[in-house]
Amino acid sequence: MSEALWSSVDDYLAGLLAPADAMLDSALQSAAAAGLPEIQVSPLQGKLLHLIARIRGARRILEIGTLAGYSTIWLARALPADGQLITLEAESKHAGVARANIERAGLSGVVEIRIGRAIEALPRLAAEGAGPFDLVFIDADKPGTPDYFTWALKLTHAGSIIIVDNVVREGAVAAPAADDASARAMRRVTEMMAADPRVEATAIQTVGVKGYDGFALAVVRGNTGRSP
Repeated sequence: MSEALWSSVDDYLAGLLAPADAMLDSALQSAAAAGLPEIQVSPLQGKLLHLIARIRGARRILEIGTLAGYSTIWLARALPADGQLITLEAESKHAGVARANIERAGLSGVVEIRIGRAIEALPRLAAEGAGPFDLVFIDADKPGTPDYFTWALKLTHAGSIIIVDNVVREGAVAAPAADDASARAMRRVTEMMAADPRVEATAIQTVGVKGYDGFALAVVRGNTGRSP
């Protein structure tokens, strides 16, 4: 098995199940033109996020890590007309690219981009009484993920879904090196999910055009301090 094979299968499946889309393709092109890192979710992963949001019937979504807005568009398209998605982005350059992509996709009415470090923005959301959110997607700087998960629990309610991307780190999560802060953070957040009685969680390894990685998915059971 090779990454070339994984990618060819991803391309085949995406061609059938997540085919070319002008707005999404434009978002990828604008990200590349602006020199943003190519770390967005794959088309099939974006479609999965979209379907999870639809299955949940999400009306309010929180995204931690916007980049160029590719996953934001996938998630926002799952919202009803009166829904809302708040997305947090630390880099103003990234946020500018994302804002243009979201406007081009006709989603400015349901998406709010907040610029600044997520660890500072999340307490402000809580202080404002934002949420509760029905779905939280965490895909930002990896060392901060345990803190983001803690805040996600404070901003959700029973039945909410929390998705954490990039938890496998090419297998490093099972035995992170001392100098691999990202893998150690993903190991920590996985252990937090396992130990916290407020959530029930699983994790899935993935291969494809994004290489070898995976994501964790948790359903909030309750006792978060929020009511449904």
